[in-house]
Amino acid sequence: MDFKLISVAGGTAARAGVITTDHGSIETPIFMPVGTVGAVKAVHMTELRDDIKAQIILGNTYHLYLRPGMDIIRRAGGLHQFNSWSGPILTDSGGFQVFSLAEQRKLTDEGVTFRSHIDGSKHLFTPESVVDTQRIIGSDIMMALDECTPGTAERDYARRSLSLTERWLERGWKHFNETTPLYGHRQAFFPIVQGCVYKDLRQESARFVADLGAEGNAIGGLAVGEPTEVMYDMIEVVNDILPADRPRYLMGVGKPENILEAIDRGVDMMDCVMPTRNGRNGMLFTKHGVMNMRNRKWTDDFSPLQPDGPSVVDHVYSKAYLRHLFIAQELLALQIASIHNLAFYLWLVKEAREHIIKGDFPDWKRQMVIDVQRRL
Repeated sequence: MDFKLISVAGGTAARAGVITTDHGSIETPIFMPVGTVGAVKAVHMTELRDDIKAQIILGNTYHLYLRPGMDIIRRAGGLHQFNSWSGPILTDSGGFQVFSLAEQRKLTDEGVTFRSHIDGSKHLFTPESVVDTQRIIGSDIMMALDECTPGTAERDYARRSLSLTERWLERGWKHFNETTPLYGHRQAFFPIVQGCVYKDLRQESARFVADLGAEGNAIGGLAVGEPTEVMYDMIEVVNDILPADRPRYLMGVGKPENILEAIDRGVDMMDCVMPTRNGRNGMLFTKHGVMNMRNRKWTDDFSPLQPDGPSVVDHVYSKAYLRHLFIAQELLALQIASIHNLAFYLWLVKEAREHIIKGDFPDWKRQMVIDVQRRL
């Protein structure tokens, strides 16, 4: 994986760059649709590519490991072959899912033992095994195993958790460098900065991560219960230390305004289930604000979803029709809303990139943050 920095916006830390992988290039800043089990919910791969304009998608090690399992993925030739996505893929190590979904989990220096949320079966993830699993998945970018502490964790817990994450990281990094890809394309390994909401712990973790010299770095453990302004502060603290010549990935964030603020603070890559999850529940994000499509006000509004929107569905379907689909519990509603929201998120980061390069990002971002939070 290679990263080239193109431009930095004056007066901010916002950057535009290009990540090059063996499955294609990614223009940053970028939002990555979440395809947890190898599929972005309610969206075809052709729609991801042609309408939404996604450049990279996510898969999740925890979910793919449990179902369909590594034997199937390997026999298919990796996730790219299995799900017919030809572009870059990033995989989360599964740590967050273990801590948020699995029951009866137990953390030790060896790794984390947990029971599947599907059938209760017992499993062990170690720093080494999640590297091996992501080798089988064949993602272009793989993540280190870490513990994601909640944003409300006490300092003593955050301290112990970070120490464990650092010990795991040393082992995972070593194993990554001692193993090779299975399918002929390069794979990158991103360590993850943790430390909860404590500045000194975040600084320690960022220095520890930066010293590894990995091809990119991630910021985890944010948007998990802490106040939004604290999240922004932690991003600034970390990005002051992480190397500027490597991409920075903020994990699991978030709302459109969060994405803009993260870009402002030097983040290059982001992901979140919000555009698809909220879309399936009737919430549409637009450049003019947020719409709840179940509201009665849209009953006889026959105007397009977003006349100036980036997606085909924005122009084809009316607000009244989409509201009707949601009220009737028609599955097409979930597809239309998901496509719309993802296309908007990809449009938003593309616009941010263009304004960074143009040189007027601060003014554009200041107004856009106001616009996207408006309730329509």
